[in-house]
Amino acid sequence: MKEALKPTGERRGRATSDPEVAEKLLADRVKELLAKRNRAERLTGGVAQRDVPGLKAFAAAHLIAKAKAGKVTDNWLERTENRLRLAVEFFGARRALASIEVPDVEGWLAWLQERPGRRANGELSGGALRHYVNALSNMYRRAQAEHVVPPGYNPAAPMLEKPTAKREEARWLEVHEAALLLESARTYKPKNPWAPQDGKPAERDPSIPFMYALIATFLLTGGRKAEVLGLEVGDINFQRNTVTFRPHEHRRLKTSTSHRTVPLQPQLKEILRAHLRELGIAGGLLFPSPVRDGAMVVELRKQLDAVAERAWWKPGEIRTKAFRHTYCGARLQTLDAGAPISPFTVAREMGHGGMALVNRVYGHLGTVRHRSEHVEYRADMIRGIKDAEVRKRFSKRLRAVRA
Repeated sequence: MKEALKPTGERRGRATSDPEVAEKLLADRVKELLAKRNRAERLTGGVAQRDVPGLKAFAAAHLIAKAKAGKVTDNWLERTENRLRLAVEFFGARRALASIEVPDVEGWLAWLQERPGRRANGELSGGALRHYVNALSNMYRRAQAEHVVPPGYNPAAPMLEKPTAKREEARWLEVHEAALLLESARTYKPKNPWAPQDGKPAERDPSIPFMYALIATFLLTGGRKAEVLGLEVGDINFQRNTVTFRPHEHRRLKTSTSHRTVPLQPQLKEILRAHLRELGIAGGLLFPSPVRDGAMVVELRKQLDAVAERAWWKPGEIRTKAFRHTYCGARLQTLDAGAPISPFTVAREMGHGGMALVNRVYGHLGTVRHRSEHVEYRADMIRGIKDAEVRKRFSKRLRAVRA
């Protein structure tokens, strides 16, 4: 097939007779055709004959493959599905994966920022946005392996300004503060306005009746959120006084050193015995969801706020990460056979492979010193606060939660 090369504005069908103009027009036309071919190859992963799935179809296949591999938890799949669903909503269900470029991903992140977030200002944090980028990047790794996009093609990878979590000083509770929070949880009477609609289960747990036992387990083991929520009854050994964090069908562990056994503190032993008697369970999850049979508790923020506000904390001030820091700081002040406990022992109980994080991040000694054989947070510790003003203030807060 021949094509007439003519300058812009010339009559249709008449080619130029000027050799120099013809040479320039030929070079421009070849460049245009090569660009079209390259774009077509990118859109099909270099295989023009195959049917290339759109974003929605490939994202669904990616999640199914992840589930079949059995290396991720249901919670991970649920969160990733939600992130990729928002990618489909922004880019389009039939959008070819190889047509999404770095500016497109940046536009998606800007669009996500305009959606309601978890923060008070309505914006998603840098750490939350990074999870969206990672979800998209992981999907593109599969797309490369399955030749849906060319090798190395991943618009989420070469971003120069990737969102990152803001590094802030970790929050933790003094021993008397933890004792006050536990007392508030002990006297807390949950309100449960939720009722099933058409027999459908709630997506989130609106009211958890065992907040006392749950918060105590966080504060007295130093476990991560998923580790504590995924504990099973069999992980608590009342004879050997141990709590074991190990992988379950409900959740995996963060690292290889996360599989560990920590002491069952006497205070926690008392609380958990009463907890099991009250629930009447002998197996399965230690803290089962009150609205979804056999499932883990999903959300805790509203419940934590409900307990904390009774003791005059502000909404959002108390979160499970602070409990982990609190345990580490309190544990470092305990005794082991009459001598101060080794930071290495505490690091092992925290699930770390070394002492660096304990020394740099988690080792909050606090302003109130105590030395005992065990970690404990009891309400009568408030009477032992040496600072009279602090003691008066916390005594008032204690009376408020007991009223």
